[in-house]
Amino acid sequence: MISSDGALLLANPDGEIILKKNETKKLIPASTLKLLTALAAIRYLGHDYRFNTEFYLDKMHNLKIKGYGDPVLISESIQSISIELAERARDFNNLILDDTFFSQDISIPGRGSSTNPYDAPAGALCANFNTVFFNRSKNGHIVSAEPVTPMTPYARQKIEKQGLKGGRCSIFSNQREGAIYAGELFLQFLGEQGVKFNGKIVHGTVNPNDRLIYTYRSEFTLRDILIKMMEFSNNFIANQVLISMGAHVYSPPGTLDKGIRLLTAYAKDELLIEDAEFAEGSGISRKNRISALDMFKILKHFAPHRDLLKKSGPVLYKTGTLDGIRTLAGYILNNSDEPCYFVIFLNSAGHNIDSIMECVKQVCNAGRNN
Repeated sequence: MISSDGALLLANPDGEIILKKNETKKLIPASTLKLLTALAAIRYLGHDYRFNTEFYLDKMHNLKIKGYGDPVLISESIQSISIELAERARDFNNLILDDTFFSQDISIPGRGSSTNPYDAPAGALCANFNTVFFNRSKNGHIVSAEPVTPMTPYARQKIEKQGLKGGRCSIFSNQREGAIYAGELFLQFLGEQGVKFNGKIVHGTVNPNDRLIYTYRSEFTLRDILIKMMEFSNNFIANQVLISMGAHVYSPPGTLDKGIRLLTAYAKDELLIEDAEFAEGSGISRKNRISALDMFKILKHFAPHRDLLKKSGPVLYKTGTLDGIRTLAGYILNNSDEPCYFVIFLNSAGHNIDSIMECVKQVCNAGRNN
């Protein structure tokens, strides 16, 4: 049932392993790695943590936006922020974007150059997951596919240049391009509030003499964000959270190395995972390696937070998929809502993970009925 390129582990609610194969072999976890990223974020940031975005006016009457890595700064949030800002600044000159909370040279291993949303770049100041959702009208014009989100000039230019047809796309190659898009969205929504903009969008930094006029605390808690991350297996969210918590613990600017250092230390010091290898936080990289036995350790610590996961009947789970890779990890609840733990790693094609999962559930149910 499981080849040499796969692993299987099943444990009862007491943590006793009742089924195992290749459980110590390090394999590619794919998106089940998000379980560890979420667990570390809960540990270092807390369930109730909220990302901030700050707004300043300088002596030249420029509006400055400083981002802190908020992974869920969406159009609805920007619209609400703009209403608040309109009460504090009726006009301004340049719009200055400060995205220095993250390093400018972040490269996520495994992230490609496609326009798929899972390839969206990380950044300290991003909007709508660094993606644009659009359609083409009958005459070929580019229009937003979201009622609240306007189509901005910069986004339209990028779409035209890449010859895209429609859908939700990652059209930005780096965090500076994503910040420009976020800035244009702010200008659109501020314009709807009658705020006058007299200059241009530029990159810059907040200075000590700048006047803070508003701090936006995200309407979403970390718990809300992790639920979204798990539901949609969102790679962008996972690495935004990883880089942000690295900056939180080791000081800014946020870098991938700091996030990985924190993730590795947490796994080793608190979960007693000694031999895993982490390249990023979402599971998109094939350089990530962990054993089924170590994933079981993660599941045991994650059990109090298992309601963050998707549920199908008595099974709460996280899937992972890469080309030729299928993984599945989570819990099977008994009649008393106590969890059995399961890990399935398949690192080669030709296996049917659904049939393997059915066998795992049968073994779990047999043990439950004894």
